[in-house]
Amino acid sequence: MKLLIIRHAAAEGKDEWARAGKSDDERPLTANGARDMVKAAKGLRAIVTEVDVIATSPLVRARQTAEIVGSELGVERVEVTDVLIPDTPLSEFTSWQATYGLDETVAAVGHEPHLGILATWLLTGVEESRIELKKGAACLIQFDGPPASGTGLLRWSIPPGPLRRLAK
Repeated sequence: MKLLIIRHAAAEGKDEWARAGKSDDERPLTANGARDMVKAAKGLRAIVTEVDVIATSPLVRARQTAEIVGSELGVERVEVTDVLIPDTPLSEFTSWQATYGLDETVAAVGHEPHLGILATWLLTGVEESRIELKKGAACLIQFDGPPASGTGLLRWSIPPGPLRRLAK
């Protein structure tokens, strides 16, 4: 199994959004964030051969990012799941991910620091972030068996700028 972890693209400012009395869950991507994510998704297409399903946090900015990635990669299955909400226990993610086949590639779109903690935990078993995922960045983790703490192998991690430069 392969897990493609993608941090959502740049979103509207958290403080400005809160001052307007709006829920952070509804904070959307900026126009520039969406544009940059289209380029990053094209870069992903150059290095990721196939994605079977895209899972996304229910927060608007993650869902919008997942839609952009799905469109660019030709992935029709986009699943909104609570296991990608920040602060959700990491074991809930692996239980959810285990429902997919060992030959599948699952993309997960979410938020920091949750994704960095998840990636580090899957690679090392340590529940802290040791992988930096800037907005629009991605990393690919491979598993020889069912995904579990400390069982993943980091294939690559690419910041958003270099990812956009891979776009064709």
